[in-house]
Amino acid sequence: MKRFYKAVSVEAVDGGFDVRLDGRPIRSPAKAPLVIPSEPLARGIAAEWEAQGDDIKPSDMPLMQLASTAVDLIGKGRAQIVDGVVGYAGTDLLCYRAEHPQPLVDRQARLWQPLLDWATLRYDAPLQVCAGLMPKPQPEHAIRALRAAVEEMDDWTLSAFQTATGACGSLVVALALFEGRIDAEEAFEVSQLDETFQIEQWGEDAEATKRRANLRADIASCRRFVDLLRA
Repeated sequence: MKRFYKAVSVEAVDGGFDVRLDGRPIRSPAKAPLVIPSEPLARGIAAEWEAQGDDIKPSDMPLMQLASTAVDLIGKGRAQIVDGVVGYAGTDLLCYRAEHPQPLVDRQARLWQPLLDWATLRYDAPLQVCAGLMPKPQPEHAIRALRAAVEEMDDWTLSAFQTATGACGSLVVALALFEGRIDAEEAFEVSQLDETFQIEQWGEDAEATKRRANLRADIASCRRFVDLLRA
């Protein structure tokens, strides 16, 4: 789509803030009003629109994409989205450990176990660790505790949280990211630990480099979205 506007502004309205293009408030892809609950987030989204060149590239507007998801999808399908996010707890990345080689075993224990210990203390949600890739049932009370944490999120936070959980492949890592236990770069590093180890041994191809760069950007965007939302 060609850029069709000149001026971008932010205006206070009932319930939040509008981002306006030439004085007209933007809408979601589903044509719903996009009233943003936080002025810093509204200004972040406005900056994305302002930064567009002659062609509008939605891929360059991650904050706008997450806001649109909050408005168009989360409210309508909240129960299913919560179920999908909580489903990661049953097979959380941090719970499945290598049996060899020893350097990988040690690295997983050093970087992953502290986050599981944190989740146990923070949410009373002890998850069991096992070796290999075969799924192992997790304690029901731990899953219930993690579900409660997700259900407490408002639609805007949940929009970013579901993206972060998918990018990390771990509910625990996403919670640690959103709670400030780790930053975005640490979340990427711990969630990509196995891949990074393999790259150190065998090198990295162009496709993997691009995929990892996209994951790093997604995780960072989710953290920035929530930081602006809470500011």
